Amino acid sequence: MYMMLPPWLTPSHFTILGLLLVFAIAHSGGAALRPWAEKQIGPRLYRIIFALVSLPLAVILIIYFFNHRYDGLQLWQVQGVPGVKSFVWALSAISFLFLYPATFNLLEIAAIQKPQVHLYATGIIRITRHPQMVGQVIWCIAHTLWLGTTFTLVTSVGLVLHHLFGVWHGDRRLSKRYGSAFEDVKGRTSIIPFLAILDGRQSIQWQEFLRPAYLGVAVFVLLLWWSHPLLMQATSRIGL
Repeated sequence: MYMMLPPWLTPSHFTILGLLLVFAIAHSGGAALRPWAEKQIGPRLYRIIFALVSLPLAVILIIYFFNHRYDGLQLWQVQGVPGVKSFVWALSAISFLFLYPATFNLLEIAAIQKPQVHLYATGIIRITRHPQMVGQVIWCIAHTLWLGTTFTLVTSVGLVLHHLFGVWHGDRRLSKRYGSAFEDVKGRTSIIPFLAILDGRQSIQWQEFLRPAYLGVAVFVLLLWWSHPLLMQATSRIGL
């Protein structure tokens, strides 16, 4: 006897989980292979190959999410509630502040400069040692609140689980690479935002936030706010 799935549990729920799994394997697997790969082909070529694998998968994920975000059961509907839209945009802007300045060396990302592994303990790292995870959690909260569908909830759970794995995986790689130096940074920082500050292990140095990366994120958020409707229209034309 076959178990009948509820009609709202569309195939897209399973597809997005499959896409997230493929992206997680490619992204985290590529990060794990970095020390070996850089010895074999050099840091620049490794970075280019890593980007050529990760970026197309990320684009496919984003397009698929946009096109299926209202799939499934509508768990709640708060889009007409006053103040919710502004709250969601504010959370989204904050999420990008955590997501993208985690890597400051844009020339290294593009492999123009020699890519290196850095052990940061300043700026946003004082707030949390894993800003990308925190930013992703905030982004997921904002979009799940706004959309309120089971598809969005499933996507958010998958994204958060991937980033929680990334916390463990990232700490493990840095510990292996830097040893006691990383243990020192680990002792002065926290995974939970502001915890190291609240318990006295850390303090915020506001001047460290005066960097072009944060200005770039602010400009990016404004451009995203302006282009969001156009982005929705563009992705809807792609049959994913």
